[in-house]
Amino acid sequence: MTRSKAEIAKMRRAGRVVAEMHEKLRDAVRPGVTTGDLNAVAVEILEKRRARSNFLGYHGYPAVICTSPNDVIVHGIPGDRRLVEGDIISLDCGAVVEGYHGDAAFTAPVGSVSADALRLMEVTESSLWAGIAVMSPGRRLHEIGRAVQEVAEKAGFSVVREYVGHAIGTQMHEDPQVPNYWPGTPGPVLKVGHVFAVEPMVNLGSPRTRLLRDGWTVVTADGKLSAHFEHTIAVGDGGPEVLTLA
Repeated sequence: MTRSKAEIAKMRRAGRVVAEMHEKLRDAVRPGVTTGDLNAVAVEILEKRRARSNFLGYHGYPAVICTSPNDVIVHGIPGDRRLVEGDIISLDCGAVVEGYHGDAAFTAPVGSVSADALRLMEVTESSLWAGIAVMSPGRRLHEIGRAVQEVAEKAGFSVVREYVGHAIGTQMHEDPQVPNYWPGTPGPVLKVGHVFAVEPMVNLGSPRTRLLRDGWTVVTADGKLSAHFEHTIAVGDGGPEVLTLA
């Protein structure tokens, strides 16, 4: 589905709320903070901006952000888990303004982290920007995943396949999906007004995943680190516009 300029303007406002959540959360990440404390920071931003959370209550999800440390790939639930020096943590945030959604994620170091962790985060973010770079009218949807995969695998990392990006608009998750790998076909042609959430999840080791008993938390099957970066992007006449940047 293509979105009008008026619709994208609303998504841009939702994106700015998400960008502010990211800014405040980056400042809050440090040793000793709990994942529940980070959720409270995000709640404060949503309330201040009179935005609605698109995570809270989604299929019963109990918080406004996902907090995914170390080997947690996605959907970690905030709580009493206290961050320690050397952790990395992925923070996934969303907001709804006037019925339109924004969705973005980043992975941050907690204090001083290992060289492997730093490299994993750098490569995952670079893979996201490589995918964004191909989002111009006339290109094909699955070129995004091919660009992501090439960056991640060239660095020696693996791309998660069970969890992917998605179209976004009046719902957080809309069709079509946006895989972070080349699925073998080029997919639909990108058009002005298309809006997608592109979100590489890249693992230090195997791409295999495991779902914990809480029904939400997804971890790496081998217990190695994972990083997650995401933006909401509109396809414009002149190329991609990232709606979730400050």
